[in-house]
Amino acid sequence: MKLIEMTVTDYLDILASDAPAPGGGSAAALCGAQGAGLVAMVAGQTTSKVRYEAEWPIAQHVIDECTPVYEALTRQVDKDTDAYNLVAAAFKMPKSTDEEKTVRRQAIAEATLVATEAPFETLKLAVDALELALTLPGHYNTNCASDLGVGVHNLHTAAHGAWMNVKINLGGVKDEEKAAFFAEEGGRLIARANEITMTVLDCVWKDIQG
Repeated sequence: MKLIEMTVTDYLDILASDAPAPGGGSAAALCGAQGAGLVAMVAGQTTSKVRYEAEWPIAQHVIDECTPVYEALTRQVDKDTDAYNLVAAAFKMPKSTDEEKTVRRQAIAEATLVATEAPFETLKLAVDALELALTLPGHYNTNCASDLGVGVHNLHTAAHGAWMNVKINLGGVKDEEKAAFFAEEGGRLIARANEITMTVLDCVWKDIQG
């Protein structure tokens, strides 16, 4: 069964067990899915209220763009664990002969690349959702200010959790060009995540405190 198809309790139980996966990468993706879901919900709570009719175009754009991001992040929950399982399987390959060692080494390199790409995709998706959240302050149902704030916090956690998982695998990426791309673009994305989070939360707290 896919992780995303489990009950919440079953997923949390396996997360809290001594099983090595799901781990931080899957948990980061789930945070991202929660965050994107909340951003879409806040937009939906705006389009459903006549009082905010002037803001409907912006809110509808958020719904239209955030829904596929939310769906992609839910898929990342399993993709990250699948990537870990590839790495674990590669390390278990036989290494008795030189030929086996070569095959094993290649398999580890390929699996490590996949295990880096998976959280990198989570990071990109989390920032995509944050960019959409950034369009809402001043244009949303402020009764949902706390929901927007929690959504942004979840997306910020998703971005940082995913970035940690990229960084921990980066040393094993043998393709220097790809490794450099992950490092440079990942650093840019995490800086953007921090910037957006601070901006939106500042607006959210003003809306909450009145």
